[in-house]
Order: sequence, then C-alpha cells, then structure tokens
Amino acid sequence: MFTGLIEHLGTVTDIVHDAGGCTLTIADSAPILNDCHVGDSIAVNGACLTVIEFDKEEKGGWFKVWLANETLDRTDLGERNVGDQVNLERAMGAHVRFGGHFVQAHVDTTATIVDKKPDGDSLRILFQLPEPTPERPSLLPYLIPKGYVAIDGTSLTLTSVDDANRTFGVMLIKHTQEKITLPKKSIGSKVNIEVDMVGKFVDKSVQAALGGGGGPLRSLVEKVVEDVLIKKGLVQQ
Repeated sequence: MFTGLIEHLGTVTDIVHDAGGCTLTIADSAPILNDCHVGDSIAVNGACLTVIEFDKEEKGGWFKVWLANETLDRTDLGERNVGDQVNLERAMGAHVRFGGHFVQAHVDTTATIVDKKPDGDSLRILFQLPEPTPERPSLLPYLIPKGYVAIDGTSLTLTSVDDANRTFGVMLIKHTQEKITLPKKSIGSKVNIEVDMVGKFVDKSVQAALGGGGGPLRSLVEKVVEDVLIKKGLVQQ
C-alpha cells in the first residue's frame, strides 16, 4: 500500500529487454534505500515493483526491478529511456501519517496529456483517457471533480471531469511541481493512471446486488422504486 506522496526522483541508468519483459536499473536513489531489502516494494511512476538487487552507495544508490509484459502493457514504463527521471515511493509504514490517499500502485491504464496551462505559480494539466474496450472499460465512473486520482504515482485532486470527451484535469501547486516528474512531460506524453480502488469495490458490490440474487441493497432499491410508482399512480397499492 502507498499514499501517493512522492518521496524522491530517481534516474533510469540501464534498461534490458527480453521476451519476458524488462529490467530497469534506477540510480540516484540513496534517500529511499536506507531501509531497503531485496523483495521490498517500491512504486516507480505509480507501478508497484519488486526490488531484485540494490546498492546503497554506488551511483548515488541504485536498485533494480523486473517488469513483466503485463506491466509494460499497462504503464508508460516501457517507454522510459536512460536518463529519464521517475517518481519513487516506498511502501507505506504503519507508523507514518497518512497524507495522500489509498494507492495500490496497480496501474489501471495510461492517459495522454492534451493541454498544459500556467495559472499563476500553479500549472493546470488536462488528460484524455483512451477509448474504452470490453477488456478495459471506461474509468470515468471513478473520476469526480474534487475526488482523487494517482497520476504517475502522485495523489492529485481532480479539478474537472468531462465524460463526453474522456478528459479530466488537475492543478499542480509550485511545491508539487518541484517534487515530481509530471510538469516535465510534454503534450502528447503518456502518464500512468490509477483510479480510486474504493470506488471500484463499491461499483462491483452495487452491480452484484442489483443484478444478482437479491440481498438487502436490491430490496431497498425495489422498495424505493415501488414507492415512487405508487405516488405517481402508475401502480396500485
């Protein structure tokens, strides 16, 4: 589990592809490696990855992670190049203050930056989601103005949502701009998106209750509908 509060920016120093996936080496990472162990989870641009090797001192501290083809398909990490910076966050400790939101670091999809505009010291960024498919339905039901979303692993507040155009926007204050990679990405670049997991659980539960074998929620909805129909005189009591 993560919070969406980026701890540090690392630098990609090596990329090795093969038929099974990809290995990334990320350096300049010493500040997050002081308590690191092989097998630990680190969110890299919002994707939860397992540390398979590390060195706390060489190259400013480096660690190596393995990306399966599923991860490469779901995220922008396959498009990273040597020299690129990435957002890093260690798994949340039970003893720390929870400052962001519940982030699993299981990326749902990528979105495309379609607009960037300064607003005083802040920066407004607009994103567009891909066309939904049967395999990957629309994520728009889980995006609401003033709700939250994880973009490249960063917990951000949604300032706008346009279902018709499949777009949503956020605003980055100056402090946030200095701590994450997002402001450096250009229009047309992809970002990793993870929507609210609580919303997904609620959606699935409601669909199961309304479309399945009854239960208290279905009974409640049926009673509400029945009362409305009776008041409108469409059915007899």
